[in-house]
Amino acid sequence: MGMTITEKILAAHADRQEVRPGELLNCKVDVVLGNDITAPVAIEEFEKLNMDQVFDPNRVVIVPDHFAPNKDIKSAEQTKRIRDFSRKHGIVNYFEIGRMGIEHCLLPQEGLVLPGDLVIGADSHTCTYGALGAFSTGVGSTDMAAAMATGEAWFKVPETIKFVFYGELPPWVGGKDLILRVIGDIGVDGARYMAMEFTGPVIDTLSIDNRFTMANMAIEAGGKNGIIAPDRITLDYVQGRNKRPYKVYASDPDAVYSQIREYDVTNMEPIVALPHLPENTKKVSEVAGTSIDQVVIGSCTNGRIEDLAIAAGIIKGKKVHPEIRLIVFPGTQEIYLEALRKGYIEAMIEAGAAVSTPTCGPCLGGHMGILAKGERALATTNRNFKGRMGDPASEVYLSSPAVAAASAITGKITPPWEVA
Repeated sequence: MGMTITEKILAAHADRQEVRPGELLNCKVDVVLGNDITAPVAIEEFEKLNMDQVFDPNRVVIVPDHFAPNKDIKSAEQTKRIRDFSRKHGIVNYFEIGRMGIEHCLLPQEGLVLPGDLVIGADSHTCTYGALGAFSTGVGSTDMAAAMATGEAWFKVPETIKFVFYGELPPWVGGKDLILRVIGDIGVDGARYMAMEFTGPVIDTLSIDNRFTMANMAIEAGGKNGIIAPDRITLDYVQGRNKRPYKVYASDPDAVYSQIREYDVTNMEPIVALPHLPENTKKVSEVAGTSIDQVVIGSCTNGRIEDLAIAAGIIKGKKVHPEIRLIVFPGTQEIYLEALRKGYIEAMIEAGAAVSTPTCGPCLGGHMGILAKGERALATTNRNFKGRMGDPASEVYLSSPAVAAASAITGKITPPWEVA
């Protein structure tokens, strides 16, 4: 009996020939990740162990991105805590303000996560790295502390759902729409503690940026991880970035899946998730005309260069609606620079957008775009829970960069083909 790509990676990191769903494993980890919210708690627990050093200062990564640049005294103190810890333990990959980025955009860019890796992070969207063919998942801060000390973590081998996408991808439909369709189909707990394996002819042609978006939101369906088997698109992205060897895995033809779900994308429209759950999805044409107060383009879901290119292509030469606030968050400094050089940032600023240094910002209700009572935002972020971006009486709609950009121009939710 064959194994899935997820099972193979877990088996390799547990020094096992094979594993099956439901088994409990102790695995060696390749990367341990924390940020300015989760790492301080992990550091406190780590220090209770009286360890002299972390298991490997090259494989612990700490990124201050949630409240960065620091928004208040408390966030400054938290960042100082992780900065001091990183200096004390010689953490090679601590990313200071001005060099940092949103963690799940930054780590792949820097070649710190690679195909075949096993990665844990004290952040739920660590599942993003499955786009590279890695097993990556979010954990609690205490698990992060244990892994920093030992280089190991325990797992229950998840069952796998296989999602097969076929047909002709229509204009303006991308990875955000595909994953929102899946979440709308199976619900926010439809893949609870399961691996979500994305395959099919549509995935085979999907860009790496779109793949990151899909893997990023596996957690919004309850998934333990999202994963796409590496191919030439993956390896072209990794080449020149990787700082160590890696191994490519793929599912066996006779691998066992708990479910196989198929999607014909040929007649798809862009998808919008309505408040207050990512599963509350509709076609953009069904919610067109909904008034909004703010548009957010960016985040670890859609802050990459292709996302900014799509948004700028729609916005260029136009003006943001006078009653709308458009805030743009490039995923990393490198992405920001590339967008500057290609004219994307100029186009958006000339249209009336505010462009921020890379940060999670309003995505988690942090800062730089918090909503007041009764306000409504359309965002390319990943969650729209009640109070997620501000006051509990505010609303967040989720969409692709194309829909977000078009809507910023008109002041209401708008299909991109109406303004592009």
